[in-house]
Amino acid sequence: MTNIIFIGPQGSGKGTQAKILAEKLNIPHISTGDLFRGLTKGPLKEEVDANINQGKLVPDELTVKILKQRISNPDCKKGFILDGFPRNLDQAKLLDNIAKIDKVIEINISDKLAIERISSRISCKKCGAVYNTITNPPNKENICDQCQNELYRRADDNPEAIKKRLETYHKETKPILKKYQSILDSIDGNQEINKIAEQILEKTR
Repeated sequence: MTNIIFIGPQGSGKGTQAKILAEKLNIPHISTGDLFRGLTKGPLKEEVDANINQGKLVPDELTVKILKQRISNPDCKKGFILDGFPRNLDQAKLLDNIAKIDKVIEINISDKLAIERISSRISCKKCGAVYNTITNPPNKENICDQCQNELYRRADDNPEAIKKRLETYHKETKPILKKYQSILDSIDGNQEINKIAEQILEKTR
C-alpha cells in the first residue's frame, strides 16, 4: 500500500503529474475539488454547499471527514494520491488521524515560472480538465480534449492574484515539508512533463 501526497506551488504541474502517476500505479488521484464535486445527496454535501454558497472555505474537519469516507472505498486499498491537501500544518495533523502517508513528492518551481505558467492556464468548466497554452495545450485551440467543451481562463489567473496565492503557499503550505522530511523527495518542475513523470515514478517504486 502506498499513500502519496503531492505538494508544490500553483503552476508546478502537480495535478498533471498526480494523474500520470495514478495511472501508472493504478491507484486513485484525489483532489479536494474532486472530493467536493463527487459528493452525492446527503448531509455531507449539504454542509459543503452551505459553506460554499456563503463564500466560505470548507472547514478542515469537514474536508477530512469527506476524505476519510473517500479513502475507505475499495479502490484505495492499494493506496491513493492526494493533490491539494493538506495545505497547512493543521490539515496535515488532521490527516495523521485517518491515514499513514508513505511518500511526499514536492514539485519545485520558481515564483516567476509559476506566474508565467498560471497566466497561460485554461480549463474546462464541465469536466475540470486543465491545460496550458505553453506547456500542455489542447489538441484543438480552446476545446477540451476530453469532453469537447469550450475552455476558459479563470478570472483570478492574473499576475497580481497569482502572487497573493504564492505568498499563501510559501507561508502556509511550504512548512509542511519539514513535517514530512523523512519521506520527502523534491523534483525540479522546470523540465519536460515526461521527464518529471519518470523521476517521480523512480522515487515511488
